[in-house]
Amino acid sequence: MALPARCGPFARCLLRGVKRQCWSACSRALLLTGSRFAFLFSLPAYVEHKTLKRVSYLTVVHAHDKVEELLERADYLYSCGETEKLYELLSQHHNSDDAELLWRLARASRDLALLSHITAEEKKRLTYEAFEFAKKALEKNEDCFAAHKWYAVCLSEVAEYEGVKVKIATSHTIKEHLERAIQLNPKDATSMYILGYWCFAMTELPWYQRKIAAMIFSSPPTSTFEEALAYFLKAEEVDPNFYSKNLVMLGKTYLMLKDKEKAVLWLTRARDYPPRSEEDKQVHKEAVELLKKLQR
Repeated sequence: MALPARCGPFARCLLRGVKRQCWSACSRALLLTGSRFAFLFSLPAYVEHKTLKRVSYLTVVHAHDKVEELLERADYLYSCGETEKLYELLSQHHNSDDAELLWRLARASRDLALLSHITAEEKKRLTYEAFEFAKKALEKNEDCFAAHKWYAVCLSEVAEYEGVKVKIATSHTIKEHLERAIQLNPKDATSMYILGYWCFAMTELPWYQRKIAAMIFSSPPTSTFEEALAYFLKAEEVDPNFYSKNLVMLGKTYLMLKDKEKAVLWLTRARDYPPRSEEDKQVHKEAVELLKKLQR
């Protein structure tokens, strides 16, 4: 599920913060020289201090310019569906502390794991790697909506390897991070789609998994197809035709709600969606098969 996501101009906000910090530091220094403690801060020392601050500031600006350029290149590769090139580019910076870079690296690792030629062993490794990057991104910036979103996505996929109990035990956490992502960015259609998918999956939960959920939680996670539909429709309203899977899920949800006419409408749109990735091709195939069943 190669999800399009952007986390906003974080680098520019950070740069403005650096400028404010530098000005504040210089202001304090000037006040100090004019006070009764001026003898502690002689003119040569102040000039040297100011020069060092200037060099430090320029270094920070240059570093953030480089990060911003890297993120632009990464977003371009993502928009072109160049999953392997994107992973290769970002993995060179796996030790970064930049949340914007880290959540993109989580997404790239996870998307690479979905490619058909990736072995089962490599897929598992990439899935866990993606979760670690998402976790680190969240630690570095709890106010980044995309960090919350990709943490939820990667946690969900790691849970698939851990078994039914872990999958159910993490369901509340996944929902909380998706809700936080939407709170931080109400215009992010992909967070809404994923939360809609969560609602759909919880509604479809098999009876034996419901029993496990009842053992783990005093109040097991529940939802409805109507709730799932509301999120899918809202995502489409925010960003029309943004993602093939949102279209096919709208069709499937209307099928579950016995509205065949609307199901055909959305499944047709999913079938006709221009494929840009392997996932789009899989969605096309699924939509074609569902439409054939409906026409029988």
